[in-house]
Amino acid sequence: MSDEPVQYPDDNSYAAEKVKSFPHVPGVYLMKDAQGRVIYVGKAKDLRKRAGSYFLHQAEIDDRTKFLVRDIRDIDYIQALSEVDALLMEARLIKDIQPRYNRAEKDGKSFPYLQIRTHEAFPRVEATREPLSSGVKLYGPFTSPIRGALVVLQKVFKFRTCQYDIRKDDEKRRFFRPCLLASIGQCTAPCADRVSHDDYRRQIHHLQRFLDGKRDELIEEMEEEMQAAAQALNFEQAAAIRDQLAALENLKNCGDLERNVQPEVFQMDPKRGLLGLQKVLHLPQPPRIIEGVDIAHIQGEATVASLVQFIDGLPFKSGYKRYKIKSVEGINDFASIGEVVYRRLKRLKDEGGPLPDLLLIDGGKIQLRCAMESAERAGVTVQMVSLAKRDEELYVPGEEEPLHLSRHAWSLRLLQYVRDEAHRFAQHYHHILRSKKWKN
Repeated sequence: MSDEPVQYPDDNSYAAEKVKSFPHVPGVYLMKDAQGRVIYVGKAKDLRKRAGSYFLHQAEIDDRTKFLVRDIRDIDYIQALSEVDALLMEARLIKDIQPRYNRAEKDGKSFPYLQIRTHEAFPRVEATREPLSSGVKLYGPFTSPIRGALVVLQKVFKFRTCQYDIRKDDEKRRFFRPCLLASIGQCTAPCADRVSHDDYRRQIHHLQRFLDGKRDELIEEMEEEMQAAAQALNFEQAAAIRDQLAALENLKNCGDLERNVQPEVFQMDPKRGLLGLQKVLHLPQPPRIIEGVDIAHIQGEATVASLVQFIDGLPFKSGYKRYKIKSVEGINDFASIGEVVYRRLKRLKDEGGPLPDLLLIDGGKIQLRCAMESAERAGVTVQMVSLAKRDEELYVPGEEEPLHLSRHAWSLRLLQYVRDEAHRFAQHYHHILRSKKWKN
């Protein structure tokens, strides 16, 4: 892979020819200008067909696309597992890159989740764009509206959606008057003690089984009810069931929680996270500048790295960096981490830039040791830790055994945010890093 930038022709013929080799699979395509900057991100059910449509005569004269088409010089793609994954990936990339021609989507809303508050005695179920980060079971993100599906699910599983604080040992519940949903048989009314704790938990378990994929039986029953209603000439009821089935279909448009991360929607208290890190790491003050490093591979051949920067516990996108690994032959994450840390800290030292108060390495004890050796070689002293993803073990210099922070600790949540952001930034942009925008 050459470091030399591509010398593009004065039109989009290079990109038009390149797109002919795209596969017929779902994914996102990234259009670039003559400087290698991503100017548009789009999604596709069929990458070759959709991306290729921009190089037809109609796109050149259409007011919606003619200026974009004029500026295209190169194009890349990232394959997705499904059309839903492509949509979620597109939204994530647009939010991060802010391409020039994606004006309408830059400030779009996040995708919704279905959230079950499992920490409650009688868990409530809700659709939300601001999910909690603990004490809940999440499904999503969904690319289609899910409130209609939530109504249908409630009719079947009769869970509560209210905001009441219902305690298992509250004997006064039996005097409480439930809402209309209980009267119409859409909720078993735990607020009024009309269902036992065990029976209500069983309802929630059945709901979770359905959401986990065991849904064929319910769909089959509803389809039989719809056909029976139609045969009885009860077309209004048949139409209602048809609409309910359509609402449930939206639940199929669901991404994976781990793969389709929306970090900005989860509750995070930066101040408490920073204070927690100060206490855990015995720092003289909360770490104001935190940087995170992660390594990624391009098709098992080249290695690239990302560095993200957080200031006061929040992402500082202008401080994000991308690196092409230069001194390491083959796949060697340990040596690659060492190279990136050395280059980053040496440059900050030479230019007199502010050093991070905390440098987070993705990995375990060996990765941390490599990073520390690189810092010493660069002549820099900086506080470092590494976070191993499997068991969320925190390795600290001078400590033989890793720290095991509470899963609910704000300090761990902040470190996870930094680590996951570095990982996402490395993985999602390896195609972009083929251009001359690689950091030297």
